[in-house]
Amino acid sequence: MRALFNLVLVFIAFCFSSCFEVIEEIDLKNNGTGNATLTLNFSSSKSKVASIMLLDSIHGYKIPSKQKVKTELDEVVAYLEKMEGISQVRKTTDFENYIATISFSFSDISNINKVNQNILKKLRVRVTNGSSYSYNKTKSIFSRNYQYTAEAALQYKKLRGEVKNVFKEAKYTSIYRFDRQVKSFDNKVAILSKSQKAIMFKAPILDLINGKINISNNILLSK
Repeated sequence: MRALFNLVLVFIAFCFSSCFEVIEEIDLKNNGTGNATLTLNFSSSKSKVASIMLLDSIHGYKIPSKQKVKTELDEVVAYLEKMEGISQVRKTTDFENYIATISFSFSDISNINKVNQNILKKLRVRVTNGSSYSYNKTKSIFSRNYQYTAEAALQYKKLRGEVKNVFKEAKYTSIYRFDRQVKSFDNKVAILSKSQKAIMFKAPILDLINGKINISNNILLSK
């Protein structure tokens, strides 16, 4: 799984003039169960990524084959399937547009916190902020708790100039969907859907790195 993480770094490092997007989706049911999907989208950089994939290595980075990427995603799926509270794990890979997704069902929202911690640990990724989810069934409150630390900005400053440039256009999007209408939410940057059953949040990843924006949100649902 380390090679999969290296491939992501390669895509970011060598798609200098383009951007990528991380999309996080959670569909929460009234009883606290639901589905989660994480998407890594490099479609805006697909011509450059396609060229990179033809190489064996570049600037010291080993370029894994498409089959290697598929194999390691299968390993992620197998790993998640063994986790308590996680089921129906699926993955998709689109090597024409360079979009990859991992999705799964959870028996409790807290399962996502364990997924994040375990996957990042397995990929040997150093966590630079605190992020977690919770759902209070009695009060009908869904919460995304996020705590920024300056470590993120310090790690960003260590990157080479050309690598930093790609983050200027990189985006983060979160979408939370519910069975009931949203009565209120406290993050004023978030947007309520017309149906009033979904909340969307969009932000430049660079703003998250520099602590200019907070993705925390407490969402009160109707009973």
